[in-house]
Amino acid sequence: MPESRTHTRTEPRQSTEPHVEDGWRVVVLNDPVNLMSYVVMVFKKVLGFDETKARKHMLEVHEQGRSVVWTGVRETAEAHVFTLQQWHLTAVLEPNETR
Repeated sequence: MPESRTHTRTEPRQSTEPHVEDGWRVVVLNDPVNLMSYVVMVFKKVLGFDETKARKHMLEVHEQGRSVVWTGVRETAEAHVFTLQQWHLTAVLEPNETR
């Protein structure tokens, strides 16, 4: 007699654990010191943004007081925050809670 096989279908799990690859975000805050053109230049040099993307994030900082400029693993986020601070921008690290 042939062996009977049953196939159990499992539903994909919804994970409540944060994904390691997008668990942190780099946020640049508005300050009264840096010129808008300087902020655009820093975004291009440090984060590799093109002109359009750099200006978009600069305007978010200027008009909304903050802009999330990068999300990912903690070590890289910390390095970006440190580098942006070395360029005299006000940057902070936050857990990514938007997921």
